[in-house]
Amino acid sequence: MGNLFCCVQVDQSTVAIKERFGKFEDVLEPGCHCLPWFLGSQLAGHLTLRLQQLDVRCETKTKDNVFVTVVASIQYRALANKAGDAFYKLSNTRNQIQAYVFDVIRASVPKLNLDDTFEQKNDIAKAVEDELEKAMSAYGYEIVQTLIVDIEPDEHVKRAMNEINAAARMRLAATEKAEAEKILQIKRAEGEAEAKYLSGLGIARQRQAIVDGLRDSVLGFSVNVPGTTAKDVMDMVLVTQYFDTMKEIGASSKSSAVFIPHGPGAVRDVAAQIRDGLLQASQH
Repeated sequence: MGNLFCCVQVDQSTVAIKERFGKFEDVLEPGCHCLPWFLGSQLAGHLTLRLQQLDVRCETKTKDNVFVTVVASIQYRALANKAGDAFYKLSNTRNQIQAYVFDVIRASVPKLNLDDTFEQKNDIAKAVEDELEKAMSAYGYEIVQTLIVDIEPDEHVKRAMNEINAAARMRLAATEKAEAEKILQIKRAEGEAEAKYLSGLGIARQRQAIVDGLRDSVLGFSVNVPGTTAKDVMDMVLVTQYFDTMKEIGASSKSSAVFIPHGPGAVRDVAAQIRDGLLQASQH
């Protein structure tokens, strides 16, 4: 019906290309336009001004001979003031953009190692954008933004990288664990040394107290019981300690069998051995 009354409608964010007898004449903005077809005017087509996105997957090889698939996302749009160039100069815009992306990526990535490719993906995106901007501006298109959204190494390479990372983390964990065990052993040894030192002090003080007590007992007994000598007092003390020892051995349920002389004369023999040992030590 619009063509019958020579009227056409152009939607928002779209322009129409007007021709007269097959020759470009004008770019029609959004709205209603009169198009007298009987005078040779016609619409050659429409061109959208909306932002468009093209995802390009490009397989290439890095400097260290690793094949990767680089995924680039190109955001572009036609310029209203160059709508004629955008409509007539390119037959397939998406294929043209894809060709430029392939060219730049396959020229940039082979100069980088795999790790550098991941680190410098913004530089790769900038190189692609600069090349596209320079090439597509002549055709009436604006490159809004270029993103490298993914870098996919070969599956075997990806698995190897994960294994290397896992091995490094396991090595670090083993080092930390060994260091922790070393610290525990050092602290345990320091604690045992301190405990033995304190135990030695306690034993030394205990023996000193026993010697002091025996000395006081011998002196007190000699004073209170006339006619007794220090030897008699020591024999009596040894007898008392002998029976205390026998009592403790018999009272303990976990004690091992101990065979010692247990006759009354055994105490005299023990005392004699102690005195002889002390005398020999004093002579040397």
